[in-house]
Amino acid sequence: MWAAAPVLLLLLLLLLLARLARRGAARLEPAGRAVLITGCDSGFGHLLALRLHRLGFTVFAGCLCPGGDGARRLQRVAGGAGRLRVLRLDVTRARDVRAAKELVLSHLPERGFWGLVNNAGISTFGETGWLPMETYEKFADVNILGSIRTTLAFLPLLRKYKGRIVFMSSIIAYFTLGNGIYSMTKAAIEKFCDALRLEMKKFGVQVCIIQPGNYARSTKIQPPLSAEEIWSELSEEEKAVYNKEYVQERANFFNNILSEGSANGSEVVDAMVDALTSPAPKARYMVAKLKEKALVFVCALFPTVVMDSVLSYALSK
Repeated sequence: MWAAAPVLLLLLLLLLLARLARRGAARLEPAGRAVLITGCDSGFGHLLALRLHRLGFTVFAGCLCPGGDGARRLQRVAGGAGRLRVLRLDVTRARDVRAAKELVLSHLPERGFWGLVNNAGISTFGETGWLPMETYEKFADVNILGSIRTTLAFLPLLRKYKGRIVFMSSIIAYFTLGNGIYSMTKAAIEKFCDALRLEMKKFGVQVCIIQPGNYARSTKIQPPLSAEEIWSELSEEEKAVYNKEYVQERANFFNNILSEGSANGSEVVDAMVDALTSPAPKARYMVAKLKEKALVFVCALFPTVVMDSVLSYALSK
């Protein structure tokens, strides 16, 4: 135990020095720098596009539905200034990503391309056997491959301008409570980011991960699902194993979690802005309630059997 003390003291000293550096250095000047954000129709991406526009960035807001309410609101805010451009961007379509890159290249401001925010994502809940293979493929394509697809396309620009890449993850990357499909994709993107962050250091490109807690009421990523909706999608094999009462219990449990989510999405946007503008951004920004952070702590440091017991107890309630 005592042999580890010097190592712990060194880590604490490095942490203190990093915090002092963050406080002392000047923040980035946004004017003349471009940022592309995916998933701006609603939620964090929408809020971030508006915030970065106010700060003075040139914003390219990728929307799945460029004719939708969210996109139209962004266009109204942009007016004729030209610093906020709404574009169609389905991250599962390579041609959309190529078109986005061409648009960015043709409208780069004087200080170039500064940031890519991989925010687009989808979510649902349901036990493993309840979801068909097509759903797993769709989630992998949007939440994992979509982020990788946009990152690979814009990596040359990011290296050239020594910019930032921000990924939207979640504390659910550490554990799952009935939404293993979403947890799986977030855990995968975390590992992709870990590799990318180390590789990009030599180019001066910084990679940051945002890990929100429960902000379900701030976004439209996870609408409530009724037991009837879930039951109607189950295969006959699954219906033979589970009854409607059990499905109702699980639906009530998860919908209750959604209803308890924070409606203050600006807290997450604050972290995203810091990742883009701080002279010394964090590798990870966990934006969560104390009890959510405690759950992550237990998951990271305690044996799996302890975490399984905690989560099993939560599910039983």
